[in-house]
Amino acid sequence: MDDTPYDGKPRVKDYMTRDVATVSPDDTVGDVAERIAGSDDHSGFPVCDGRRVQGFISARDLLLADDMDPIFKVMSDDIIVAHPDMRITDAARVILRSGIQRLPVVDDAGNLVGIISNADVIRSQIERATPEKVGKLLRTLESIHGVEAVEERRMVDLSALVPTQTRVYTDELEGRSYELQNGLAEPLVVIDNAGELLLADGHHRVKAAARLGIEEMDAYVIQLDQRVELGMAKTARKSNLETIDDIEEVDYGHHPLVETTKRLQDPE
Repeated sequence: MDDTPYDGKPRVKDYMTRDVATVSPDDTVGDVAERIAGSDDHSGFPVCDGRRVQGFISARDLLLADDMDPIFKVMSDDIIVAHPDMRITDAARVILRSGIQRLPVVDDAGNLVGIISNADVIRSQIERATPEKVGKLLRTLESIHGVEAVEERRMVDLSALVPTQTRVYTDELEGRSYELQNGLAEPLVVIDNAGELLLADGHHRVKAAARLGIEEMDAYVIQLDQRVELGMAKTARKSNLETIDDIEEVDYGHHPLVETTKRLQDPE
């Protein structure tokens, strides 16, 4: 979780498709195969009993099945599903790591509420609006701390940055490295608190840059007219964060808003 004073992070529910075509566990292989063959958009379907997700059926699952077999006999019944409140960036990580093209999205009761695809994730990244995000952060700082702030765009020395997030995911660094190498990375967001450069947004980007030997990066810098005690600075001190080398790289762990249908059906 980012330790930033705002949480404008887009969620799965902001980008998921809500009108989802499904099949029943009792439908036959032949019927579902015909639906897939006649569709330009579907190579598989969530399998639902009512709105409750039981599994997923793909074209591959149908290959060796008899046409009269019921879907529940050949479907994948232990699939990864996401929650609508999950951050879109975390959903992207799951999709990238698992190789799954689409994640069914279920509510707390296990009912299907949508589906999120790799195309939806790409769309969310294209639509990122960093200037608006920076403006919101600037206004928040002025309102909470009673200071005046100005925004400027400049290059910042990575060695001078104080991180405010304790860890990054190793697998996401690959994507950030690709962006940097191809000139696609968005600017960092930095708060200049009387000379202390606090990294508000872009921790994965700076770690990827360090891997590539990059020493400075483009940034939106919010400069405060006086030094104030910021919550993110307290976080940095409490976590002994002084340089970007102190940011821990961790492999992707099970996200609290990712479940599998098997666990949803068999709660402890």
